[in-house]
Amino acid sequence: MLAPEAGTSDAHGEALRNPGRTSLTRAFSGRQARGIVNRFMQEHTAAAPVAYPDIHHVTTPIRAAARQAGDPEAVNLWAGQAHELALEAPAAEIVSRFAADARSTIEAVAAALGAAQRPGP
Repeated sequence: MLAPEAGTSDAHGEALRNPGRTSLTRAFSGRQARGIVNRFMQEHTAAAPVAYPDIHHVTTPIRAAARQAGDPEAVNLWAGQAHELALEAPAAEIVSRFAADARSTIEAVAAALGAAQRPGP
């Protein structure tokens, strides 16, 4: 979400860069999703119906105006529980890092398994 290619709005990107509590809500779309808690979530989650896509269409102009105004309190700030770990880099660099980490982990596990299977002296 913080890669330049993601097209994340400025308000959403700023929220992702900072610590923040996340919660599940249907307030923005009528379908449950996890986002960084903001005023809109606090005010509407308890009463939000299970009504996708109707709620999505009702809130679309609200979210669009808030996004244009840079108001993080009225837009959906979708994020996982560990959003603070998001990398801010080009997508290719993020994928390369993940691939290198995966290779390193596989090599470490293979070495540990190999050492465990060797007979003792």
